[in-house]
Amino acid sequence: MTTQTLTPARARLNASYRNLTLWTLQGWIAMFFIAAGYAKLSEPMENLVELMRWPALVAPEMVRGLGVAEIILAVLVLAPLVSWTHGRPLLVMAASGLLALEAAMLTLHAAGMDVGPAVTNLILIAMTATVLWKRAREVR
Repeated sequence: MTTQTLTPARARLNASYRNLTLWTLQGWIAMFFIAAGYAKLSEPMENLVELMRWPALVAPEMVRGLGVAEIILAVLVLAPLVSWTHGRPLLVMAASGLLALEAAMLTLHAAGMDVGPAVTNLILIAMTATVLWKRAREVR
């Protein structure tokens, strides 16, 4: 097996592709959680219970608070757009929070046998874990 060294130009191109991929994932994560948080804040509880079973199991204030948390974390995922120096640590913190939230919701959906939301959470976990892993390595 031979090792191949990259030219400086090729290394910069690979870094650009990686950065573009991560920003794309961050944008999708932010869009999803802003929409989900907005729905939890704006929809009547009856509609939320009809769409998702779990809001019937908790207090309405918890559902609304979860919506606020989702929106805040989603905006923080995009924090490096404002300030790369201060935004990267905020991004890592927000991605960690979203990953914990997604894992808790995966457990809840799997226990309730909600296959669609469980699969959605698995996809979100894969996206968020990738962003967290790659961006956390950049912070060091």
